Amino acid sequence: MTAPRRVAVVGAGLAAVSTCDALRAQGYDGELVVYSGERGLPYDRPPLSKDVLLGKARRDDVLLRPEQWYDEQRVDLRDGAPVRAVRPYEGGIELGDGSVAVADRVVLATGGTPRALPVPGGDDPAVHLLRTWEDAERLRERLLPGARVAVLGAGLIGAETAAVACALGCRVTLVDPVPVPLAAVVGDDIARALHLQHTAEGIEVITAGVERVERRSAEILVHLAGYDGVVAADTVVAGIGIRPATELAEDAGVRVDNGIVVQAGQRTSHPNVLAVGDVARRDGHRVRHEHWEAAQRDGQAAALGILGRPEPDAGAPWFWSDRHGSRLEAVGTMADAERTVRRGAPDGGALTVFGLCGDRVVAAAAVDRARDVKVARRLVDRRVVVDAERLADESVDLRVLLRSGGAT
Repeated sequence: MTAPRRVAVVGAGLAAVSTCDALRAQGYDGELVVYSGERGLPYDRPPLSKDVLLGKARRDDVLLRPEQWYDEQRVDLRDGAPVRAVRPYEGGIELGDGSVAVADRVVLATGGTPRALPVPGGDDPAVHLLRTWEDAERLRERLLPGARVAVLGAGLIGAETAAVACALGCRVTLVDPVPVPLAAVVGDDIARALHLQHTAEGIEVITAGVERVERRSAEILVHLAGYDGVVAADTVVAGIGIRPATELAEDAGVRVDNGIVVQAGQRTSHPNVLAVGDVARRDGHRVRHEHWEAAQRDGQAAALGILGRPEPDAGAPWFWSDRHGSRLEAVGTMADAERTVRRGAPDGGALTVFGLCGDRVVAAAAVDRARDVKVARRLVDRRVVVDAERLADESVDLRVLLRSGGAT
């Protein structure tokens, strides 16, 4: 395969930068142009709901790469340059100003947009979303000691934001229609332990849906479904997930189904278009992996796909989340497990839960047990046969299971 002369990357998050990094590392010598709708250097998003909201990190602290990296790697960063359309059959892209740029390959790294609160009043300016640096700056100004903050949605972003607001001295109410959020992702035991942390830290937790948001003078009233009363707040945060930004792909005729559908090498249904990061979904997989490492690996896979080189097995997906001084880590897909094995007591703080299919570990989730997750990841990737009783026995070193198990 002849390497393309010019690669255009649409979007400037981790997946986009990782694509450029990997292309150069693989020896690609052609033109690399990154088109970003935001102004400034690309930055990392996970710190937005943690250190940035806490006021511990400035924008320079969360840059994905320093400014000189773009010169050194010959990456032409076009910030403040939104893309209006992708024209794969014409070999180019159309920019927001109507001009057309030529590209042999287009990498869509458009990510996702936060889901707006789909109820009356959900578009009130006091209802904050958290996805960009500007979002974090606006919200941080509102998280003052004593402020009443209602966080709607107790997934990863909602839980992290609630924990930060609590640490800043806000009076926090966390609302979610699911009694034990994240159970499908990390298992019941881990999800329950995490959710109980909120109450232990003084956050009011309510299990209910949201009917509407009403402004009353400077106060915001959140009316809940199946709950007697309303939540009065000064600030509301909606953390109900993201919607993959697939518009450019759809308009270009690229296959879309819960994200831009990709094959090996991040190739889409059009041979000259690839997709990476939160917007991409591997064909044959039920979910998109909206996590940091997944974006990084997508970029590496896309570079190999552009250069016509085989893609190695990426292994099981992994992610983390920080809240209330604890770290959640998970590997694999717990929904694939037939049963679970617990290592540690649910009320004892640190805890690991393994998901098994037959006698093999297919997933694991842990609170404050990074070593367990590190070994679990190798158990999953190597398809090691394990003994469930020894897996649960805390006196047994997990590394022994890794060495003694039979890989197939």
